Amino acid sequence: MARGTLRIFLGAAEGAGTTFSMLREAHRLADCGRDVAVGIAADHGRQETRQLLDGLDAVAARLLQDGKGAEVPELDLAAVLDRRPDVAVVDEYAHANTPGSRNELRRQDIEELLAAGIDVLSTLRIQHLASLTDVIAAVTDQPGRETVPDDVVRKADHVELVDISPELLRQRVADGKIYPKDMIDSALANEFRLGNLFALRETALIWLADQVDESLAAYRASHGITTTWPVRERVVVGLAGGAEGEVLIRRASRILSRASGGELVAVHVRSAEERPATSEKLLDAQRQLVADLGGTSHTVSGDDAAQSLLEFARSVNATQIVIGASPGHFWSRLLGAGTGNRVVRDSGDIDVHMVSHPGAGRGLARPAPAALGRARTTTGFILAAVLPAAITALLSVSPDLNLATQTLVHLTGVMAVAFIGGLWPAVLAAVLDSLLLNYFETAPVGTFNISDPQNVFALLVFLSAAVAVSLVVGLSARRAREAIRARAEAATLADLARDALLEDDTVAAFLGKVRETFQVRAAALYTRAAESAGWELQVLAGDTAPPPDAAGAADSVELPDPRTALVLSGRTLAAGERLLLAAHGAHLQLLRQRHALQRRLQNTAKLAEGNSVRTSILRAVSHDLRTPLAGIKLAVTALQRQNRKLPEDVQAEMLSTIESYAERLGVLISNLLDMSRISSGSAAPLTAPVAWRDAIEDALRGIPADRIRIDLTPNMPAVDADLGMLERVIANIVENALKYAPGSDVVIVGVPWVPDAADDGGTPFGELRIVDHGQGVPPAAVVAMFQPFQRLDDAPEGLGIGLGLAVAKGFTEAMGGRLLAEPTPGGGLTMVIRLPLSTGPRMSPRHTEAGSATS
Repeated sequence: MARGTLRIFLGAAEGAGTTFSMLREAHRLADCGRDVAVGIAADHGRQETRQLLDGLDAVAARLLQDGKGAEVPELDLAAVLDRRPDVAVVDEYAHANTPGSRNELRRQDIEELLAAGIDVLSTLRIQHLASLTDVIAAVTDQPGRETVPDDVVRKADHVELVDISPELLRQRVADGKIYPKDMIDSALANEFRLGNLFALRETALIWLADQVDESLAAYRASHGITTTWPVRERVVVGLAGGAEGEVLIRRASRILSRASGGELVAVHVRSAEERPATSEKLLDAQRQLVADLGGTSHTVSGDDAAQSLLEFARSVNATQIVIGASPGHFWSRLLGAGTGNRVVRDSGDIDVHMVSHPGAGRGLARPAPAALGRARTTTGFILAAVLPAAITALLSVSPDLNLATQTLVHLTGVMAVAFIGGLWPAVLAAVLDSLLLNYFETAPVGTFNISDPQNVFALLVFLSAAVAVSLVVGLSARRAREAIRARAEAATLADLARDALLEDDTVAAFLGKVRETFQVRAAALYTRAAESAGWELQVLAGDTAPPPDAAGAADSVELPDPRTALVLSGRTLAAGERLLLAAHGAHLQLLRQRHALQRRLQNTAKLAEGNSVRTSILRAVSHDLRTPLAGIKLAVTALQRQNRKLPEDVQAEMLSTIESYAERLGVLISNLLDMSRISSGSAAPLTAPVAWRDAIEDALRGIPADRIRIDLTPNMPAVDADLGMLERVIANIVENALKYAPGSDVVIVGVPWVPDAADDGGTPFGELRIVDHGQGVPPAAVVAMFQPFQRLDDAPEGLGIGLGLAVAKGFTEAMGGRLLAEPTPGGGLTMVIRLPLSTGPRMSPRHTEAGSATS
């Protein structure tokens, strides 16, 4: 009997539509003439899914009692085996059966159906895979339950991803298609957060892509294909500054397109041997192309382009290098000394791609570099040893040439050696030429003696002219080298300045650029209180222990401020690099001065903002406070003058009016005083571990209980907050929601942990969401909503002076948290309070958080 086939519909989250897709496939198979029976399928209370069950033959489920005495429907395996359909629909592949079932796990039931030759349709969510439980728990803060080993799922004949965008899935939740109405707000604030859904979707896509890679590898192995595509690659592109850079970048991008999760990194090595043809405009355009393709660009400094490129590639753990083919000089091909050849030779386990481009193979068209290198000097010494003897042998063919002619020919050879090899090869050639002329051309011939004084003078002039030409050539070579180095340093500083303007301009980011440019292990900034005091480490970039020592470091530079020093460690810099380091130090000093000016500007702006707030407070005092005071005064005057004549119900109404105006006046004064504290920077919170429920219950005193619903997750962790400030924050937001959404209930939802909202130090946040379903706020007005004295749509008098949200935001930020506004799916506004989770001892709440409660 042939074994049945298993088809699993894989979804990223609940409500993604796996059961819906499975039942639609069952209808399609039934329409094709297959005998389909539904063994077990849960509609989860969803009308669309329930409708798909109509028209399919169903095997009655067994009702078993769980540990709490409730009846649970389970698959009747024996009945399905007796029915023997062609296709059985068995929902929830990872389900653990209720005690009393034939097997402990539902996948064991499915295995028996497959062994009986029955095809099975089933469903699975990505969080049930055993290898992903820790990942899912870190994202959703929910431990994995009912897990299935990955290899079991891999053995399925077909795994089909049922995909849905996170935004559409949240909209389905908001429309009530997944949960009942009283669970919608809590679901949107917890497991259906947008960040959760993005992470779950990405996890499902990557897991399925990995399975595709494994299937492809198995196919190639079965067909004898030995090469496989890399799974995740990091490709480094070497940019030389020529027009070929775009070709290399696009080739690297195509290489990365074959693997998932790869990274594109472009690097340009600035060296003293850099070609004058290097174009900054081309480099900038190529960097922009890299950014458009999702990669990053870097610039490093080094005299040896090949070695610097390889060091950078190893520092970023590159798997492949893409470089352009060499222009193809004869000597480079003969000696194997080109940059590309050396990269290939020394790459080790890094794959190297040498890409052909229009500029390749034009060896004779490229001019020789202006500065002398080791290869030219070596060639010069060889010519200095060979050329004088060759010229002497050539001139011996015409013995009737005079000494002057022979001297000029030898001088031409010395000049050629000087232009190729520089000073010392030319001096050697000049000495050898002088000796050969003396021996073979001056009387007496065959000896080193000179009988004619004029010949002595001629030989001395010859030697002097040869040395002078050599000195001029050497000097010009040094000047050319210095000019090229200066150009490279200027370009490096230009890159540094551009990156500081366009990217992160913090001191730490600057030190990271310095570390990358000089290819050192660490870069550090030290300061000292006085010139005679010791150095103190301020900022460190790089992985090093212990950090470099400012006092004894060889590669360090004092900034224009003698109390500040920039220190490198990891390798010894050359003299030219130290000059470049000094320029970096000056740039760092300017950067720190700019930061100081920015802080002063911020303080000035804060003072100006405080003055503006105080002016607004005075205006509020002159208008908004006058109204309740006038009402109180009028009611008190009437009671004093006509107390005995007024009926009791009128007196009670006036007292109620006085109380209402007094409460309104108290709220206004409190908000004005709080806004004044916030604007002056004197709102210093006394933070301690605080339980959300304690702050909520105190904040909701005096607010109508019939319009508030509290839905807190059990055992929510405490947050670091000032209890009084947190009460004011919650109270102001709830009162604001009740004012501007009069026809809506307000739901308070707690989220215990928000990992995707961690601050720069990695501290996680707890979250409280206050949800209303009113008219909402336009996106363009969200920022202005938190400004003082702002009211929505010019709200009528009696709704306050527009300080509630401004005070709430100021207090939240003073406690180290954030106050955000999001549109409520389905309409309305959701205010999000995020505060750091407490790392101190847990405060005992006045009431045990044993679950959701409604007040």
